[in-house]
Amino acid sequence: MLTPSSIRPLRVKSQPSFSPIVAPGLGTPSKMKTRPLSRRYVSDGLWNDVKTGKWLLIPSSSFKLSLIAPILYLLHVGLAYAGIEAFQPGGQIPNVGAKCLLPSNEQDGGYAKTWWDVALLVHYIVFWTFVRQFMTLKVLAPLAFKLGVRGGKITRFTEQGYAVFYYGIYVTYGLYVMRSLPTWYYKTEYFFIDYPHKIISFRLKFYYLTQWAFWTQQTIILAAKVEKPRKDYKELVLHHIVTIWLILSSYIAHFTYFGVAIFFTMDTSDLFFSLAKCVNYVSDFWSIPFLVWFTISWTYLRHYLNLLILYNLPTHYDLIPVAARLKLDPFNDSYLDSYGYMKWLIFIPIALLQALNLFWYFLILRILVRAVWNWGEDVKDDRSEDEDEEEEELEELAGKKKE
Repeated sequence: MLTPSSIRPLRVKSQPSFSPIVAPGLGTPSKMKTRPLSRRYVSDGLWNDVKTGKWLLIPSSSFKLSLIAPILYLLHVGLAYAGIEAFQPGGQIPNVGAKCLLPSNEQDGGYAKTWWDVALLVHYIVFWTFVRQFMTLKVLAPLAFKLGVRGGKITRFTEQGYAVFYYGIYVTYGLYVMRSLPTWYYKTEYFFIDYPHKIISFRLKFYYLTQWAFWTQQTIILAAKVEKPRKDYKELVLHHIVTIWLILSSYIAHFTYFGVAIFFTMDTSDLFFSLAKCVNYVSDFWSIPFLVWFTISWTYLRHYLNLLILYNLPTHYDLIPVAARLKLDPFNDSYLDSYGYMKWLIFIPIALLQALNLFWYFLILRILVRAVWNWGEDVKDDRSEDEDEEEEELEELAGKKKE
């Protein structure tokens, strides 16, 4: 999840910096002089990239890994077409590739949970890794250079540009999913009416699982420190842990209607945040209007709507049919009991997210006031003093692309 910890409404002159060499999984980047670009962003061979974790950086390697599922799918279809009985629909050998690519376990006009969902998650974790690195290195770095972004700001521009790309897609998709649900628009009582929602639509299941894969992939990126840590790194780690907890528990316990509503508030505010950041790297003047709009959207989405959900949760939870909350038996897919413990297992992580959001909201308002007050002047955000100390590899790469 993106945070406002490094918003700078007005640009600051870049300072000379060293280029941190990131080795995924090896902790904080060391400050060393810039290595040749080829050693950081060129594959050492697929197997070596997998062993060292370098596949997280190399789009060609993550792309090859993401081809495993489509190849398995085509191989299975080919063997079935050849008439081999075990590969026919309903045969002894399932189409593993298909289960990695699309939701499975169709029942009663919808889709239920299955252990094959894990295969889909793994595939899309790899897929999002490829998309992220391809977009940042091949599309956004050259674009940043063309727009006049230089130095370590290229790295931050590509990170936020990728977020604009992803959230732009998933805010639209989330609207499409939520419009089809009885919860539209934030009718919070329908989170619980007719619970459990064990059979969900194809679009909802695909949305939920691919979002889950995205957040898991982002957590891997965070843990491997592929992105240079900011000052609020600890808060960001906590935020990711809580987010994964919410996604996992809501999917397993059939609270996906609830999860879609939370996803939408987070994704939409992140979209405007990332857009404001990208504009900030390009234009001092236009960064202020975008920052104002982002602050308004954050206030409404992350505070008003989420506090509305928290306020209604204790009473609306009791709308769950009595028969669905009499017995706690996870092995038989029953997760509620008469004591209402799940009410608080839902309430606490959302309240914790709200506390983190309030912490960031204070920072946003402080920056907004300073930005408007000093509009037209160079103002440095003292919370992001290390932001210009970034990799120079992307600037070199972007320059070569332009040539």
